[in-house]
Amino acid sequence: DGLKDQDGKPLHYDKVYTIGEFDLYIPKDADGKYKEYETALESYGDTTEVMRGLIPSHIVFNGKKGALTGAGALTAKVGETVLFIHSTANRDTRPHLIGGHGDYVWATGKFINKSERNLETWFIPGGTAGVMMYTFKQPGVYAYV
Repeated sequence: DGLKDQDGKPLHYDKVYTIGEFDLYIPKDADGKYKEYETALESYGDTTEVMRGLIPSHIVFNGKKGALTGAGALTAKVGETVLFIHSTANRDTRPHLIGGHGDYVWATGKFINKSERNLETWFIPGGTAGVMMYTFKQPGVYAYV
């Protein structure tokens, strides 16, 4: 049936971007440098031990540092409406678009629920995906954090 606003009117978008937020657990050696392993199996014991501490060594978007910059930057033109789908596996998160906001936000990804409007930051519980829609009003660099 498509996305609808709070009055039941259809919403449309020009692009969709998916952002996955990931926790990485990389073991360090006695000198505090990140360890390297020949195979994933070889790292299993150390990695499992780091994961038990529940403190990630890195938190990244789309699997690596800088994934949404340079050639991986998410682009839009003035007047385009973009639907951002943000998923997180383990921890709660609070994304926001610096320079913009969430015109429409479904924080738990349930489109049957009414959207929230004009949020600067939206709360996404761990283990779910939230969705935000924004129409770009002016040129510039917007940071998604």
